[in-house]
Amino acid sequence: MADNDWKKRLGMVYSTNPDYVFETETETEEETLEPSRQRLTVTLDRRQRAGKQVTLVKGFRGREEDLSALGKTLKVKCGVGGTAKDGEITIQGDLRDKVTELLRSMGYNAKRGN
Repeated sequence: MADNDWKKRLGMVYSTNPDYVFETETETEEETLEPSRQRLTVTLDRRQRAGKQVTLVKGFRGREEDLSALGKTLKVKCGVGGTAKDGEITIQGDLRDKVTELLRSMGYNAKRGN
């Protein structure tokens, strides 16, 4: 059933070759860099958040699972909520100093922005 998913083949030109097998391109995730080679920037953001402040950690290079694990660690140590997706970690509240110190203590090359 998974081989016959027609939604993945939308926009494909029809082939009359009976031996043709449709293959989708798989996107490979880059390997996670070691913490000392990461260049993370910790900034404050209020845009499109109804005036609420959030701390953003940008510049993470690696797999989504490692980003989620780092985000969870930061959320637990700060005692607040947040999310980790699209290469950045969002922590609720203005915790730039605390997050920067936590990242540095974990071995990351982090700097405080704005």
